[in-house]
Amino acid sequence: MSMVAIGVVSFLAMVFFMLLGMPIATVMLLLAVVGGMAAFGEAFLISAASVLWGTMSENGLTSIPLFVLLGELLLRSGMADRMYQAFAAWLGRLPGGLLHTNIGCCALFAATSGSSVATAATIGTVALPSLQRHGYPMSASLGSLAAGGTLGILIPPSVNMIIYGSMTNNSVGKLFIAGIIPGLLLTGCFMLYIFIMAKTTGLNVVHDPVPLKERLRLLVNITQPVVIFVIVMGSLYAGIATATESAALGVVVALVFIGFSGKLSTTLMQACFLSSARTTGMILLITTAAFVLNLALSLTGIGEALTKWVTGFGLSKTALLLVLIVFYLLLGMFMDTLSMMVATIPLTYPIITAVGVDPIWFGIFIIIMCELGLITPPVGMNLFVVQGIRPDKGSVGDVIRGALPYAIIMILFTFLIMTFPQIVTFLPENM
Repeated sequence: MSMVAIGVVSFLAMVFFMLLGMPIATVMLLLAVVGGMAAFGEAFLISAASVLWGTMSENGLTSIPLFVLLGELLLRSGMADRMYQAFAAWLGRLPGGLLHTNIGCCALFAATSGSSVATAATIGTVALPSLQRHGYPMSASLGSLAAGGTLGILIPPSVNMIIYGSMTNNSVGKLFIAGIIPGLLLTGCFMLYIFIMAKTTGLNVVHDPVPLKERLRLLVNITQPVVIFVIVMGSLYAGIATATESAALGVVVALVFIGFSGKLSTTLMQACFLSSARTTGMILLITTAAFVLNLALSLTGIGEALTKWVTGFGLSKTALLLVLIVFYLLLGMFMDTLSMMVATIPLTYPIITAVGVDPIWFGIFIIIMCELGLITPPVGMNLFVVQGIRPDKGSVGDVIRGALPYAIIMILFTFLIMTFPQIVTFLPENM
């Protein structure tokens, strides 16, 4: 059997076992160890041990627990409630009203949290009672929250970007900076859709007018997350801090804000640390398993064989990216985003760089594909997160129908950055 056939069969086997419910880390380690030992015997285990040690001691990955902790601090300190009040006061008068607030609040929360699921759950919990009280259509409300939550992994900081950078040996700082313009543009596209939808469908929910003085006062609720974002991203863009150092700065500033608000307590810190430890442990276990699988693919020559086989078809960059869009769209229907990333990057990254695609641009492409996976049934994680926190017990079909237009917008947005890659590459090239 050729190396290409072995690679394809191994990938299909990995997807099959994951669909059966086996943990992704277990599946990847099992395939890597079985394949590596079949080819090299015990020597592979020695190499794998070295890779595991090097991975766990890598400086870049130490930013993961810090960014996870930053998100937990903001989540549990009540900052999301205050943010939503401020956005509702300013955006509630637009056509679409609180649907704009959902997107705007998700975008700002994403700028200080690295998780899409946490963003959707947090903002959804705050928003849904108000949306229901004002009589917004449930499908449109749930769809905007599920889609807005996906911004959590595109607008930096993003745990997924850290993992991509570590697996491909690219600058995490450049990936963070590269996500800013696409994240803001996609947020604008979502809000433009809501505006047009509200105008064409006649959605007209009346809100009590908020005096200008009160709206200006509520702006204070937005300043804290904005300051944290500016400090984290500004230190990266200026080159005065690494991703890990900027994460530490963000945590310190968040603790100062929480301390001044009077909500800093032993109970809060204990809850934040425990939740951060659980999330970080899961992420790093999957990441280290992916590194071992990457080692097996490299040593056995499967990765190189697949690269030569695909490039041998003579596909252009555009054609190859179109194939990958379909590939990731299908995978996203059945796999969670982290599993999809770590399972495919060792295979797709060498192929895409061989045809001359910018690795930083491809990182943002992968993130957008992961966003799509979060709102595509039957396994779209954000769909079920939002469904789980809705006040009534309607069908998950409401969420799917509401999120479908946003999935189409993401696909069209992918075509936009393919046509104008400078949208992604401009800021990193000028760091």
